[in-house]
Parts: sequence; structure tokens; C-alpha cells
Amino acid sequence: MTKKERAHAVTELLKTVYPDAVCALHYTHDYELLFATRLSAQCTDARVNIVTATLFHQFPTLESFAQASEEDIAEVIKTCGLFRTKARDLKACAIMLLIEFGGNVPDNMADLLRLPGVGRKTANVIQSVVFNKAAMAVDTHVFRVSHRIGLVDDTHTTPFSVEKELVKYIPKKLIPIAHHWLILHGRYICQARTPKCDNCGLQLMCKYFQEAKIK
Repeated sequence: MTKKERAHAVTELLKTVYPDAVCALHYTHDYELLFATRLSAQCTDARVNIVTATLFHQFPTLESFAQASEEDIAEVIKTCGLFRTKARDLKACAIMLLIEFGGNVPDNMADLLRLPGVGRKTANVIQSVVFNKAAMAVDTHVFRVSHRIGLVDDTHTTPFSVEKELVKYIPKKLIPIAHHWLILHGRYICQARTPKCDNCGLQLMCKYFQEAKIK
């Protein structure tokens, strides 16, 4: 089976297992997803959603973020971890979006990476979820599951390397949703310490499972 054939077979299975997959972060405006994704670093999506329910109520516009003190923002997000750094980034990002982008979230990697606190993973989330581009955000779940299933091999040791491999072989139209499929699979089934292989719908395609059976 070629890499392209494997990627196609895996995504078809994931489509069946997770037919209702959507972005787990709650947001109304594009910049809210940007901010929520920044908050999700070293924090669960569930915790971020709890925090942003208060955060976006207390600061309902980009202008309110730009005008707020870092201390006031930090107080709301302190349960997210690294809250002082994240508060600084949210305020600075709001200011840049207002001054340089007319209050709009940019739709391309180069401009997104200019925003304070935005790395490649966050930029890919925005491109994929907001603009439906064929961008693959590689977090710890995507990285782990991609290796275990066999979508990438052990030579791909960085998130960027994994991203390039996944984008190369996963059907382009499925890339935006495949990101969510892989995250859900890693979160609920293919967990880091105790993967639930007996409940996995990808056993026949999974290299990790097949190798475990041989052992």
C-alpha cells in the first residue's frame, strides 16, 4: 500500500468514526478563535472554553482587549497556565489586528505569524477552520496518532515535518476536517499512555496495533 493509498484509507475510516467532528474551541468571531487557540497552549480545550466564556463576555470586542490592562486580562485567564505571557500576547495581538489589519484576522501564514504569540500550529488552525484552507495544524495528538497509524514514519521527528507529510498525502479537500479527526482520535482512543486499541475502529490500518499483535 502506498502512502497516498494509506492516507486515503485512514481518512475514510476516520470519517466514519467521527462523522460530526468540529472545532472543539468555542468562538463567535474569528479573532476569538485566534485568542482561544493561543490560550490552548499547555491547556485543555475544555478549560479554555470555560475561561473564554467569561473572557469574551468581559472583553466583547477587539477594542476592549486593546484598551484593557495586561493585569485585567491575566486575572481572567489565570487558570490556563502561562497566563501572564498569554495576557500580554492577547492585548498586543488585538492592537496589531486593529492597527494593521482593520480588525480582521489575516488569511495567510506570513501575516498570521507576525501576530504576537501566534506560531505555525495556531496559524494553521485559523487557515483551516476560518478560511477552509488545506492547512494541517499538528499538535501532540496529531503528531502521536499520525506516527502510530503509519501516516508518517519515524524519520519525521518535528511537527513541521509531519505537517508537510500529511498535507502531501491526505486528500486536499479532507485536510481541514482530518485535523479534527486526528485530534479526536488521539484525545479519546489513541491516548499517549494507554491507547484503547480494543475500541479502535482503525485496527486493520494501524501499524502500532499490528506490531503489538505480533509481539
